Amino acid sequence: MSAADLHTLTGAYATHALDPAERSAFDHHLASCPACAQEVAEFAATLARLGAAQAVRPPEALKAAVLAALPTVRQEGPRTAPASAPASRTGRRPARWTKFVLAACLAVTAGAGGLAVQQHRQAERARDRVTALQQQTDRLAGLFTAPDARTVTGTAAGGVGVGTVVWSHSRGRAGFLASGLPAPAAGTTYQLWFDDAGTMRSAGLLPGGDGALLLQGPLGGATRVGLTLEPAGGSPQPTAAPLVLLPLA
Repeated sequence: MSAADLHTLTGAYATHALDPAERSAFDHHLASCPACAQEVAEFAATLARLGAAQAVRPPEALKAAVLAALPTVRQEGPRTAPASAPASRTGRRPARWTKFVLAACLAVTAGAGGLAVQQHRQAERARDRVTALQQQTDRLAGLFTAPDARTVTGTAAGGVGVGTVVWSHSRGRAGFLASGLPAPAAGTTYQLWFDDAGTMRSAGLLPGGDGALLLQGPLGGATRVGLTLEPAGGSPQPTAAPLVLLPLA
């Protein structure tokens, strides 16, 4: 990567959109380039102002749900490539606001052909994951704030880990929060179930021993929620005794 290429990465660097190799190269460049250091500082300040302008104090229930969900979501930023037409250091530089918008939106316009298509798909997948997480968080927060919200907590078999169910009949949904459960062994996953008067109905997979999950499917007439350890990908019916079985009463 040439010095000219590095000069174009200030916005992406400020928004943490570089891959490890690019970030390492830019770190070395930044130590000897006052112009880029100033741009990075300006981008960071602008991001902070934008964040502060939209900041609101979240409900305690929403904050708890988000923090519980974080361990189950892996952050994957799209990789970037050198800009196809970097501006000369002695010529006119692109408008800073334009560069900021491109970097902040993670819509990298560098590269061409297959690389550009790959980057676009990565960005789309990242946005889809963020949207899905936001929707789940909003629905979990809705359960906590429902007028008829109820919760029940229990300790897993063996005394390791705790599970909590929150549900609302008016919303017709339930959520599960896990804390301190052992990480599932390779080839296995935690699976949640609705107990419909003795018939177990899959309610989704919990990737790790800590996190939150909006249970899949309506609450219906379920009387209990259970958690089992199943083969990777889940099972149509439980293959082992529940580690946690919490009554919805």
